[in-house]
Amino acid sequence: MKSVFKLSSSRMALVAAFGLAIGFTPAQAADLGGNCCADLEERVAELEATTARKGNRKVSLTVSGWVNEAVFMWDDGTERNAYIGTNSLEQSRVRFTGEAQIAPGYSAGYTLEIGLVGHASNKWDQNSPSSSSDNTLTVRKSNWWLKSKDYGKVTVGLEGTAMYHILDDADGANTRNFSDAEAPAVAQGSFLLRSGGAGVNGLKWSDVLRGVNNGTDGQDGRRNIVRYDSPTIAGFTATASWGEDDIWAMALTYKNTIGDFNLLGKVGYGQNSDETISNCSKLNGQDCELFGAAGTIMHVPTGLYVYGGYAQNHDKTEAKISGTEATDSMWFIQGGIEQKWIPLGKTTVFGEYRHDDGGSNLDKSFTANNLSGYVHNSSLNFVGAGVVQNIEPAALDLYVIYRHADGDVTNAAAESVKLDAFDMVIMGALMRF
Repeated sequence: MKSVFKLSSSRMALVAAFGLAIGFTPAQAADLGGNCCADLEERVAELEATTARKGNRKVSLTVSGWVNEAVFMWDDGTERNAYIGTNSLEQSRVRFTGEAQIAPGYSAGYTLEIGLVGHASNKWDQNSPSSSSDNTLTVRKSNWWLKSKDYGKVTVGLEGTAMYHILDDADGANTRNFSDAEAPAVAQGSFLLRSGGAGVNGLKWSDVLRGVNNGTDGQDGRRNIVRYDSPTIAGFTATASWGEDDIWAMALTYKNTIGDFNLLGKVGYGQNSDETISNCSKLNGQDCELFGAAGTIMHVPTGLYVYGGYAQNHDKTEAKISGTEATDSMWFIQGGIEQKWIPLGKTTVFGEYRHDDGGSNLDKSFTANNLSGYVHNSSLNFVGAGVVQNIEPAALDLYVIYRHADGDVTNAAAESVKLDAFDMVIMGALMRF
């Protein structure tokens, strides 16, 4: 029995060796005379050369962003032209984010976002599309954060305040990056006002559109702050922020689906007394109060939706000096339909209206004895319509938007000046990566 077992083992070894040899034969034949390992090493080297690398294995790295370029055709009643460049409403950018788990339910992370200013549309005027900001980089966000599943998230560094995009981020349709609440102010902000073909004391549209961020009441910008975002409870998320000298704000966001309706809403209040970084005040010694509320309701089966809001800035410094209320306000409404009519992606068709009751923040040199050198009031109207076509396979949005603006301004002598209408057509694309 012992010898038979040995013989069987030997035969089994021979069979295994023969099978192994047969298994290698096709691979060698498929090599076509090449070196499989050399080819593999070349492919690995190519992959390493085109892959974002991390400094360590503990913290993740994600690279994302988008490119947003467009053609802007405008007509101010006296002159017309077409400029091509970066759409400053949501400029091209690249974002680096990462996260590391500290313990179950606890993590830390970072955000670094760089804006790519190729040819910024918010710097153009009738005289020239060029500006000193062309082909530059801007640091949009630079912060670290700690997050708890149960207690929320704390962020420190350059980040949006609680009032940042308080109106824009309440846009629940695919118009958010193309025609949100502040879009009219961004699109034509640097263009000069005209009345009867002549300039209006050198004022630009941004000079009679009040607001800390992009000429829109109620919204603040990205600041060096400490920010807290609570966990989401029953659809509600609370946000609070504070920055030096002094900026503070609080906001509440609600997002939920009830029956056939998607709901999104935001409301916030804040104060900004930092003279060095904002422009809601006409005077030195800035002290402004901000309020904003906006929301979207969309009927999911049909895609019909309404998005709208209201905001105001109260200039406490001007109110003390001039004895007036010194409150500027704006409201807007957008309605449309968003449906997947073609296989490529959803189509959004919309119309909108925005109205501003503001003033001018151009001249900050006057005192209690000199309040005549600026526009006291403005009444401005913006009417628009457009189409956004999403191309899902390419992470691409194509958009065409028409916007008309008109209104009047009133100076210190209570003289009303009717502004020439301003028309603009924007055609472009935003591609994500």
